Amino acid sequence: MLSRLADSFYWMSRYIERAENVSRFIDVNVNLMLDSSLSEDKEQWFPLVTTSGDEEDFKARYEEATRENVIYFLFADKKNPNSIFSCLQKARENARTMRESISSEMWEQLNSFYLIVQSYMHEPLDLDNLYSLGRQIRMASHQFVGVTDNTMSHGEAWNFIRLGRMFERADKTARILDVKYFILLPKVEDVGTTYDAILWTALLKSASASEMYRKKYSHIQPDKVAEFLILDREFPRSVRFCLARAEESLRFITGTPYGTYANEAEQQLGRLRSELDYANMREIIKSGLHEYLDLFESNLNNAGVALFATFLAMQPIPGYPIVKRTEQI
Repeated sequence: MLSRLADSFYWMSRYIERAENVSRFIDVNVNLMLDSSLSEDKEQWFPLVTTSGDEEDFKARYEEATRENVIYFLFADKKNPNSIFSCLQKARENARTMRESISSEMWEQLNSFYLIVQSYMHEPLDLDNLYSLGRQIRMASHQFVGVTDNTMSHGEAWNFIRLGRMFERADKTARILDVKYFILLPKVEDVGTTYDAILWTALLKSASASEMYRKKYSHIQPDKVAEFLILDREFPRSVRFCLARAEESLRFITGTPYGTYANEAEQQLGRLRSELDYANMREIIKSGLHEYLDLFESNLNNAGVALFATFLAMQPIPGYPIVKRTEQI
């Protein structure tokens, strides 16, 4: 497969997953706002910007982290490359460049998804609209995954799509666990209170994990929440599950058997996945959850860089001129 096509498959999938995750963060924050005393507190909204990693960009263009500013920045701001609208715009452009390589149903679903978001671009985003929009975005994203899985051959192209989705999902699950709770609960005296339980529940909802968590553990316990989102083998948004599926796709693409590696991307992703297989939650918490997740995010980024260098970056062919291409963000 041409690196250009692999790049488009990979980033189309990452952008769609990113749009869904940003929508989920906003939706859960709205619900948390209704349940807590932070209804109009700026401390309630800035963590959403922190989760997406866009603090500097936001601070450079907005004076305050008000609800209106944060929602506009994350949903409709065309200058923000990680806004929902920007992500879907880039996902659609990637799909357009490889239109002949995806199914008609995928193209139609992605266009419908884009039009849903576009229809809200000039609407006042009050609480009712936010709830309706968030639900439509999540369902449209799930439908795209379902259509992709059921109308596309599960070959190299499909595996690059799954690889992008799993990388993005693992990153966002780790970020929401590391950032949101750490910032929203700065006071030690709040630990163990009803408000504490509300925040952990909101965190689970951010990853669509609340129902599955309660089926397994029943009661909200911070260490169990962290364990479920990081180490659970079966939940499709846990970090461990995502990396296992990502490695499956990578090894399908390369044909390299487990226990060996043929390139740096396989080496780094395999090491990350194996570390999670043998990780212990008590040891993670003892050493510091924030420090563990910070290191994980750094290592995941390194694996992503290695993946790009191995498969997605165009390599020069002897005797042919080098054509520069703008990298994805």
